Amino acid sequence: MSTNRPSLNHLPATATAEEVTAAVARDGAVIIDGLMPPELLQRVRSEIMPYVEATTAGRDDFTGRQTTRTGALVARSPACRELVLDRLINGACQAFLGPFTDRYQLHLTQVIRIMPGQGEQAVHRDRLAWGGFLPRSIEPQMNTIWAVTDFTRENGATRVVPGSNAWGDDRQAEPNEIDYAEMSAGSVLVYSGSVIHSGGRNQSSGDRIGINITYCLGWLRQEENQYLSCPPQIASTLQPELRQLLGYSMGSYALGYFSPPTPPGAGPEVVPPEFLFNGEAAAWGDSLYEQVSARVRAQLKDKAPTGE
Repeated sequence: MSTNRPSLNHLPATATAEEVTAAVARDGAVIIDGLMPPELLQRVRSEIMPYVEATTAGRDDFTGRQTTRTGALVARSPACRELVLDRLINGACQAFLGPFTDRYQLHLTQVIRIMPGQGEQAVHRDRLAWGGFLPRSIEPQMNTIWAVTDFTRENGATRVVPGSNAWGDDRQAEPNEIDYAEMSAGSVLVYSGSVIHSGGRNQSSGDRIGINITYCLGWLRQEENQYLSCPPQIASTLQPELRQLLGYSMGSYALGYFSPPTPPGAGPEVVPPEFLFNGEAAAWGDSLYEQVSARVRAQLKDKAPTGE
């Protein structure tokens, strides 16, 4: 049993991307205090809470029967888009994930609300989303949880095992090796996909609300299907940097192109996703959306069940 595990470290909002990356590489996680300005925090709250309050609780013990998880944040919340594009976080992502990919992408956007009475989530590594097939020498993701409310041990602050990012797969965390990501609203926990962690137990009388925004290697499948959560019609209204993070871009030389489902000769056969958002191609892109939507509606109509 380890008795000298490191505690979670805190960095100021003035920290550099290199400092954040070094802390995550060493300990698996770090807290950046007060990175979200109060004005942005207020806008985030006002935009996400109607969706959060309409979300039903989890379906099993892992997702949390007293926990709600609300996604599609890029499509729903302009304020959350600012969090996704945060310069410090993206600088750290580039440094942390850059050695393994030509381009990183948005993996997940989710508001996690842990309500009173929710127990501790089982500890886990997020990298297991890919089934354990990736070599441990590759770091597949960098994660953030932005505190929308204060995070305390009493209300379910994220539990983290600092240093466990370097452990073998068969080592189990002991209770005395678990720390708690206690932080004020507007702060953010940054952690790797290899560190052991979980949601905490909420023994308070109020909700613990955080926004989980995760980035992953550009050649991996995303946990949240960004093309359905934020379809082209909405993506076309976003700035290019955000569309690129969503995945509307080439992940490398020959990764992510598409062939438009148009009649023969109606358009190019192999194009990058960026083509749809070029000004000169906008009309062609709108026409494509209409054609595809019409085909989908026709297919659904043909397969529609009869009766009640």
